[in-house]
Amino acid sequence: MTLTQIRGTTSGVKTLVRVRPRGFCAGVVRAVDIVELALEAYGSPVYVHHEIVHNRYVVDQLRRRGAIFVEAIGEVPLGAVLVFSAHGVPPRVRAEAKERQLKVIDATCPLVTKVHLEALKFAREGRTLILIGHRDHQEIVGTSGEAPEQTVVVGSVEEVDQLQVPNPERLAFLTQTTLSLYDTQEIVARLRERFPSIAGPASDDICYATQNRQEAVEGLAREVELILVVGSANSSNSNRLVEVAQRVGVAARLIEDASDIDETSLEGVKSIGLTAGASAPEVLVEQVSQRLSAFGFTNHRDLELIREDVRFTLPAELAARLGRATN
Repeated sequence: MTLTQIRGTTSGVKTLVRVRPRGFCAGVVRAVDIVELALEAYGSPVYVHHEIVHNRYVVDQLRRRGAIFVEAIGEVPLGAVLVFSAHGVPPRVRAEAKERQLKVIDATCPLVTKVHLEALKFAREGRTLILIGHRDHQEIVGTSGEAPEQTVVVGSVEEVDQLQVPNPERLAFLTQTTLSLYDTQEIVARLRERFPSIAGPASDDICYATQNRQEAVEGLAREVELILVVGSANSSNSNRLVEVAQRVGVAARLIEDASDIDETSLEGVKSIGLTAGASAPEVLVEQVSQRLSAFGFTNHRDLELIREDVRFTLPAELAARLGRATN
């Protein structure tokens, strides 16, 4: 069934269109699996630096199983098991963990690790690194920590216009993996305009899942009256999905879970699109679907616009502990 056919369903019937891809990406699946398997392999408690992924439901579920989430390495007992979150950490955190003789399991998304390696490469070349992203986001904190004295973070075209750099001929840029494609393109274009010699990554830093979910929302937004994005408020990629929908011109809202839906806010709405950020589990999508059904959105359609088949292997140290192959 096409989107046009979905929109043209029987008059008076309220429609819910659930788009794919949505929800967990390969990096999130890997990170959550790592915490669960670490609990299986070592027993509780297992400590996790920062939220393993930015979703309250996921974090609460893991906490019930014995995971303890900390923001400072000093909170972890000497010799304990520590998991680094999917967002990555700066080198100083790794050094602190080593000093405390912690058993470290690295759940950093491989696509974030790629950005860290690119940052190191550019720093060794003597370049000032322009890092595009949100200053307080854990991923940016981690990446900028690779070469803090050579890194400048920008989050808008206006900030690019205000940039003062020591040598315009020795610059490079990298991006946070969960940004809006549109905003990033504008910022990169302005960087290249101001600094024609600036170097960039060999391939786009924005991850495949972020791009796919944004493109799916863009297509869906043209065919429904309202889009609901399941995700936590501190989830960068979930917030970007809302912005993508609004950019196309459709109303969109971020919701933590089904309890965030107020029936009065849906008055007059006949068609809703539903998606989820890359750190939001499918169980929340199902609960939202059920609540919308209770509000009269009983004509459900699943729409798959892009297929995903990406998988990431477990860290070698955990696979070895569990007696599993890493490929």
